[in-house]
Amino acid sequence: MPTLEVLAYAKLNLSLDVLGRRPDGYHDMRMVMQTVALCDAIRLETGTGRPLSMRSSLGFLPADGRNLAAAAALALAEETGADYGGLAIALDKHIPVCAGMAGGSADAAAVLRGLNALSGLGLTPERLEEIGAKVGSDVPYCVRGGTVLAEGRGEVLTDLPPLPACWAVICKPPFPVSTPELFRALDALRIRRRPDTAGLIAALDAGDLAGVARRMYNVFEDALPPRRAGEIQRLKNELVQQGALGACMTGTGSAVFGLFGSEAPARQAKAALEELCPTCFAVKTAGKLV
Repeated sequence: MPTLEVLAYAKLNLSLDVLGRRPDGYHDMRMVMQTVALCDAIRLETGTGRPLSMRSSLGFLPADGRNLAAAAALALAEETGADYGGLAIALDKHIPVCAGMAGGSADAAAVLRGLNALSGLGLTPERLEEIGAKVGSDVPYCVRGGTVLAEGRGEVLTDLPPLPACWAVICKPPFPVSTPELFRALDALRIRRRPDTAGLIAALDAGDLAGVARRMYNVFEDALPPRRAGEIQRLKNELVQQGALGACMTGTGSAVFGLFGSEAPARQAKAALEELCPTCFAVKTAGKLV
């Protein structure tokens, strides 16, 4: 039976701005997204002769269409008429859940890329992104990867000059943040500070890593409950004290990251931060995926 192993790469938000609530209930976003080399591993097997099956290394994750990886396979079949002859998906999770790193969307995107290759569908990256948008707002970006301006719900993508090669130290504190609650809190706020998205893009144009790092900001940090806001700020401060060029929360959290110019200081910072936050990663940034 044909099999393929694919990697699902996490994303970080170098900036995140919420422009307002839309009539359809979604929000208009303006975000600069970046792929990093922290990834889940997915094994796809077609021709099983059985209904779609899915298993995950994390037993609490859904193993049906509620899981975005399975939802992506179903959406691809519906959009293209593809017949997998039975499909099994095995998911080995490494991207933290409830972290703001698009772990589920990355899995969905990897399934779309993998089944496109395994089934010989020959779909363009743009078509995969269109199908991905039906699965989740972050899926089109996760199909593409790299350094990208994401607008609309997150599905309107514009390639940006790549972030200069660097390392990210990512800290996932031991608590989740509710995305719906955070959006509701943000809707009730007068946003005091917004990211300098134009300045960040100009720094990317100039290849200025320090300039990018100085301009990183996420408006959701203002909407966090006070206790959580303090814990996020503490991690950001510690990352900077350990040598990060800048630090920011990604997505709706709760993961926080700092950018480092090279591997050695990043690994030293990771070792220091593990005392404060045991779930830490030091990873390279990555480029486009398609």
